[in-house]
Amino acid sequence: MVLAVKSLDKLVFGTAGIPLSTPKKTSLDGIRRVKELGLGAMELEFVRGVKMSRSTAQEVRILASSLGVILTAHAPYYINLNSQDQDKLRASIQRILETARVGSESGAFSIVFHPAYYGNSTPQEVYKRVRDALRYIVKVLKDEGIEIWIRPETMGGLAEFGDLDEVISLAEDVEMVLPAIDFAHIHARSLGKYNTYSEISSVLAKLEERLGRIALDSMHIHISGIEYGSRGEIKHLNLEESDLNYKDILRALKDFKAKGVVISESPNIEGDAILMKNTYESL
Repeated sequence: MVLAVKSLDKLVFGTAGIPLSTPKKTSLDGIRRVKELGLGAMELEFVRGVKMSRSTAQEVRILASSLGVILTAHAPYYINLNSQDQDKLRASIQRILETARVGSESGAFSIVFHPAYYGNSTPQEVYKRVRDALRYIVKVLKDEGIEIWIRPETMGGLAEFGDLDEVISLAEDVEMVLPAIDFAHIHARSLGKYNTYSEISSVLAKLEERLGRIALDSMHIHISGIEYGSRGEIKHLNLEESDLNYKDILRALKDFKAKGVVISESPNIEGDAILMKNTYESL
């Protein structure tokens, strides 16, 4: 792993997509609304496809920079780097590349994606396929002069590739890769664990131990309430409707002096982003 892009100088809070209270649902208006709400970040949601034009991406970059809003981007949901169908595998790789290209053009410092499903493969087989695909993706981007953090996300379902150790190992093995840490997913995948200050701190300590300080200085975090069952994640909830111990997550982030972006993925995206920002600042 190498330092592909700069780290951030603090922890900022934002929304997964355009805030719900934005009158006109465009990325540009969403960035303006984020600023009005006193937040500092927005995730460009390309979850149904990467459809932003280059000219719009350039406008987004200029506006976000002028307002001091940090951008990230979420790749389409339809990605499975363990697909046995070569057409689906190529399409998955292309979706990550397109997200990185448009994200870079927009000034995003990081892109996140859901990497794979285990299917009938062993975890070791899936890891190798995901790693090899990421090595190819990073090579293509480097050849194009694009430097942006590529983030496999910690996933909440037991059928999904992406536990904490898997995404950390990818970052160890592939440059320009760091994990996207979804604390709600980690909580759901463990069926209720990783919800005390000590357990949450162990996640941050492991990141620093295995990846170095850059992993805590350039964090891309998702937090939401979550409902889970015997197979892990069921659905996202608002924080106050969930058992997720978000206050101790924020306390641990502050104690570890984490920097980067915390994105609210709750149904009330800006409400919980503001709640987390205010809670963090009160600690």
